[in-house]
Amino acid sequence: MAVRLATLADRAIIEITGNETLAFLQDLITADVENLKSGEAAHGGLLTPQGKILFDFFVLASEAGVLIDCAREQRDTLLQRLMMYKLRLPLGIAARDDLSVAVCWDGKPEKVPEGVTCFADPRLASLGWRLVGPASSLASLESADADAYRQARYRFGLADSLEIGSGELFPHEANYDQFGSVNFKKGCYVGQEVVSRMQHRGTARSRIVPVEGQSGLPAAGVPVMTGSRQSGKLIAASGDHGLAVVRLDRAAAAMADGSGLSVDGVPVTMHKPDWAHWPDPAGDDQDAD
Repeated sequence: MAVRLATLADRAIIEITGNETLAFLQDLITADVENLKSGEAAHGGLLTPQGKILFDFFVLASEAGVLIDCAREQRDTLLQRLMMYKLRLPLGIAARDDLSVAVCWDGKPEKVPEGVTCFADPRLASLGWRLVGPASSLASLESADADAYRQARYRFGLADSLEIGSGELFPHEANYDQFGSVNFKKGCYVGQEVVSRMQHRGTARSRIVPVEGQSGLPAAGVPVMTGSRQSGKLIAASGDHGLAVVRLDRAAAAMADGSGLSVDGVPVTMHKPDWAHWPDPAGDDQDAD
């Protein structure tokens, strides 16, 4: 299969520069970034004090500091939040409108233009590569559209920043613990106490999961029903495939008693992705968090 590459117009870049950049982020976000070398990347988020994901992003280390690959819609708000936490630290924080983001899957680009950084998606190797660089350089590589990548994400069960939302989900619900997007051994960060408690007590009952409808799925935001009971919400859809946040215990019960799952009257099936280590709602394994 030919390598496919698409630019993502809904992503934007923030640059943080200064010698204390990695230490600053290490004490602030969920991911372990302290020892990143230039060209290496991590995925994580900035949480509310109550432990919910406020911003979801990638951190790409550079010689000058880091580039943060975030949702364009959230860029300015994230920029303001980072400036608030910076206080008197000698850091530069600014939007980089000259840089764009692209993704490459079904293989790695054979040749990467000068000035473009290519890194493996730190969440899941199967999802391919991300590229950051000048828009003109990335456009010269483009061979697919962003919708094709979005559908690939849905099949893998990976949500993007805007699908995760802001202040709505805990890291476990967005599968951060499955992707290495939260480090449970490092020191304190914003919201750390709540996240650690969920990990140690095993209280994460809801997860983002891939779903498939027997016919076209409705728009995101529709409740997921297990029988006559609301047990989640559809957060993304394209054709028959999408993503939903679902209570796994209720999904398991609905599968066991035959009532099944549905969204807006459309019967749907869900499955446990290959990368997941939480219990399978269908009861096919006994893996736990």
